[in-house]
Amino acid sequence: KVDYDVCSNYGNWLYSAGIGNDPRENRKFNMIKQGLDYDGNGDYVRLWVPELQGIKGADIHTPWALSSAALSQAGVTLGETYPQPVVTAPEWSRHIHQRPGGSPHPRGSKRGPAQHKDRGIDFYFSHKKDA
Repeated sequence: KVDYDVCSNYGNWLYSAGIGNDPRENRKFNMIKQGLDYDGNGDYVRLWVPELQGIKGADIHTPWALSSAALSQAGVTLGETYPQPVVTAPEWSRHIHQRPGGSPHPRGSKRGPAQHKDRGIDFYFSHKKDA
């Protein structure tokens, strides 16, 4: 069975191409971040790109950023056994050599309830009113 939703697929392709409907300005699809978020160990890439099977872990998402020694050990020669990248987007740089789950939130640290203990419904109803 093939899972196919025409509207969803077309919408995702347009969004990935940078021409979809998005209210945020200058929004770009970051392939490296998506790879780390959804294929942290690189298993999906290894399944479909056998040329990179020798690269361990999340480094499989950015083979061009590996040292020549690491590439040699993995049996990869950029430009011969695997192509050089056509482009490298500047926004990818903060994700290169990061491990899945260890990257900081892009707009600073996420704020948990401990940092905002005076917010929410308890803030409005927990204070005693002056009589």
